[in-house]
Amino acid sequence: MGKLLSFFLLALIVISMVATTVLAGDAQYHIDRLRYGPGSLKPSQCLPQCTRRCSKTQYHKPCMFFCQKCCKTCLCVPPGFYGNKGVCPCYNNWKTKEGGPKCP
Repeated sequence: MGKLLSFFLLALIVISMVATTVLAGDAQYHIDRLRYGPGSLKPSQCLPQCTRRCSKTQYHKPCMFFCQKCCKTCLCVPPGFYGNKGVCPCYNNWKTKEGGPKCP
């Protein structure tokens, strides 16, 4: 009986640790959505955000062109230099005629 109780308490602790980790990750995602999500920028903020976004690519001119076009429409630019497009659905879902991503 004592072993069963010990096992149950240990399992409860592990489950609560996993739940805490998952909820902490969700909280960070929601903070990012508030800071980077749709409508989080004014059109005048697009140039500096696109400069940041495109700063590490070797294709700087096309990156800047499309980033600014996407930013003016979506009013957001995802965090980081690459990826993270899920934070900005408009930016993520805008596709070319061929079905590829339009926004860098």
